Amino acid sequence: MNAQKLSKRLATVAAFVPQEAVVADIGSDHAYLPCYLVNQGIINKAVAGEVVKGPYESACQEVKREGLTNNITVRLANGLEAIERADGVTAITIAGMGGPLIASILNHAPSRLEGVERLILQPNIHAIAIREWAVANDWMIVDEAIIKEDGKIYEILVLERGQQPLSSLELLLGQKLMAERNAVFVEKWTHEMEQWHNVLKHMEKAEQTPAILEKKAQLLAQIDAVKGVLA
Repeated sequence: MNAQKLSKRLATVAAFVPQEAVVADIGSDHAYLPCYLVNQGIINKAVAGEVVKGPYESACQEVKREGLTNNITVRLANGLEAIERADGVTAITIAGMGGPLIASILNHAPSRLEGVERLILQPNIHAIAIREWAVANDWMIVDEAIIKEDGKIYEILVLERGQQPLSSLELLLGQKLMAERNAVFVEKWTHEMEQWHNVLKHMEKAEQTPAILEKKAQLLAQIDAVKGVLA
C-alpha cells in the first residue's frame, strides 16, 4: 500500500469522501489516504493529524515525497485538536482504531466538529460504540459498508448531521448492513454467534447466580435476534 494504491479498507473509506471536500484525516499514519485523495483529484486540501511522533514524521515525509506540501498540512496533535477553524474542514476520516476510541476522539473536542458535514469512520472492532455516539449526538448513519481484507472484517460508517433513532439490534448490526445482508455480514455475525455460544457453555459451569442468569438470558435473546436477521 502507498499513496497511489490504497488497501481495500482505505479505498472503501476514500470512496465515501465527497468531491471537493476539505478533509481532516485523524490518526493518518503515513498520510496515504489524504495523499491518495489529492492525487486522484477528489480533494484539493487536507489536514493529516497524528498524535505519535514517529507516524507524524512518516506522514511529513510522505507528503513531501508526493509533492503535496501545498495541499496537505501535517500536524502533531491529539485527535480533533489537529483541526483549526481556518482549515475549513468539511469531512473527517478516522480509520484503523477501535470503535470506543473513535467515539472518545469525537467526544474529546466537539467544538472542532463545527462546519463538518460528514464523518467517515472505520472501526476495527465494536462499531456499536460509534452508532451509540451518533444517536446521542444528533448524527445520522447515511451509509455503511462491510468488507473483508487479509482475513479480517471491517465496517465503514458514514455519518451526516441529523436525528436517527436506532433499535438495540440496529445499533449492534447496522441498519443498512442488516438490510443488505451481504456474505461478509453473514460471516461476521455467524462467527459472533459461535463465540456467544461458547460463552454460554462456560457460564453453565459457573455458579448460577442472579447476575449469571441475567447475562445468559441477554445472550440467548441476542442470539435469537441475530439468527432472525440472518435467516
